[in-house]
Amino acid sequence: MVNTKLKNRQHKLIEYANGPSLEEINGKIAVPKNIGFWRTLFAYSGPGALVAVGYMDPGNWSTSITGGQNFSYLLMSVILISSLIAMLLQYMAAKLGIVTQMDLAQAIRARTSKSLGIVLWLLTEFAIMATDIAEVIGAAIALYLLFRIPLVIAVFITVFDVLLLLLLTKIGFRKIEAIVVCLILVILLVFVYQVVLSAPNWGQVITGLVPTSATFSNSRTVAGMTPLSGALGIIGATVMPHNLYLHSAISQTRKIDHSDENDVARTVKFASLDSNIQLTAAFFVNALLLITGVAVFKTGAVKDPSFFGLYQALSNTSSLSNGVLISVAKSGVLSALFAVALLASGQNSTITGTLTGQVIMEGFIHMRMPLWLRRLVTRLLSVIPVLICVVMTSGKSALDEHVALNDLMNNSQVFLAFALPFSMLPLLMMTDSAAEMGQRFKNSWWIKGFGWLSVISLTGLNMYGLAPQVAGFFGDNPTKTQTSIANVIAAVLIVIIIALLTWTIIELHRGNQRYLAQRAAKAADKATK
Repeated sequence: MVNTKLKNRQHKLIEYANGPSLEEINGKIAVPKNIGFWRTLFAYSGPGALVAVGYMDPGNWSTSITGGQNFSYLLMSVILISSLIAMLLQYMAAKLGIVTQMDLAQAIRARTSKSLGIVLWLLTEFAIMATDIAEVIGAAIALYLLFRIPLVIAVFITVFDVLLLLLLTKIGFRKIEAIVVCLILVILLVFVYQVVLSAPNWGQVITGLVPTSATFSNSRTVAGMTPLSGALGIIGATVMPHNLYLHSAISQTRKIDHSDENDVARTVKFASLDSNIQLTAAFFVNALLLITGVAVFKTGAVKDPSFFGLYQALSNTSSLSNGVLISVAKSGVLSALFAVALLASGQNSTITGTLTGQVIMEGFIHMRMPLWLRRLVTRLLSVIPVLICVVMTSGKSALDEHVALNDLMNNSQVFLAFALPFSMLPLLMMTDSAAEMGQRFKNSWWIKGFGWLSVISLTGLNMYGLAPQVAGFFGDNPTKTQTSIANVIAAVLIVIIIALLTWTIIELHRGNQRYLAQRAAKAADKATK
């Protein structure tokens, strides 16, 4: 229950929190009834956009474009599969929040011990910081490219996006949703424009949506990348753990009569539609990024896969694939639009990352701090490795600096692979449970089947790809000794992951049994009275 005395001490920067998820906006947006399908869908639209942002953040850009450059349309099917899995997981996350009135962090904490809660909180915090590193790099590079602000200063400027966040918190959550949608449209339109000009082979695009044995091959290598490593990069950059926590919280922003199952069912239905529509937009953005790598640039033209290299390639007529693109590139429009889209992507992720941080902090350890302070702390921690990278490469060539930043962004994703199973598995276990969800809202047999297939597949792929990710910390061409060290580190991490997953499963099962026993005791007590 909420500790009212502690909750009302608004003068403290850090305070106890054990109330509704994102209490300031929880259940605050009313949705009129009997207003027709489209108006109802519009009223529920918004949370899905905040979730979709995580599926098109700067971390996705390099993997998709490089995958297109190296393997043409082969990895289109990986983007499609990742998007379908994302839709399934986000549906379950939204349903959990709406039905149980708890976000995923709260639900896990309610069924597990304090010590496990702290461990899972730290894991998720590292995952958020890893995502934040990509945002810092993307936003800083965009500022440099657009305004020629030196990188070190641009990195510090990204810290002050907290002021933007403070402004947004004053205008209302519905307007935040609208701003995020507008920024998504900016990103989408930029790449639609570039791809349309490039006139891709749409037949090959559609063919690429069908996976084949070559899609996950580990024998063919192009520019140091195999189709399997490219696929793992796309999957790792697409399905992120913090999105599940975020969606389970912001799905509760609409006012619901929880005593009316039909009202709950209506909310689940329209929240799912909103999520699927927005994630479809994210799929098109990621598909357009891959098509950009194939059709906008000549094959093998992008030697520098960093954001700097992509920007320069869009203004270099010798790297572009046709005369229309070349004529537009001479005006600088293509490269400028790319930088604008990159900046929009980084700012979108800033909003959602901060909200997610508050959700997991309150849910796992029952601690709350102001959004601006939360953002300032996490951003400063994320800025440190970026600044170290910039300073260490300042005396080297521009290409070395670009590659180092790109490697830092890619290597930071190892924490996402580590943390993902600890959000997916509890989510699936709880939404499968009739005790948690009720008979009407627990997962149907086909959702349960595809859910377990997705969780096992993603966890297995992330573990399989852990060794190459760890080896990436040694550089692009690790020695045999470094590769062996990476394999040992990866093996140790996998053992730790399995041990922690076992601990989590056992505690969730015991927590569920305690919950069932408490319900049975209450029912028996009520019957005797």
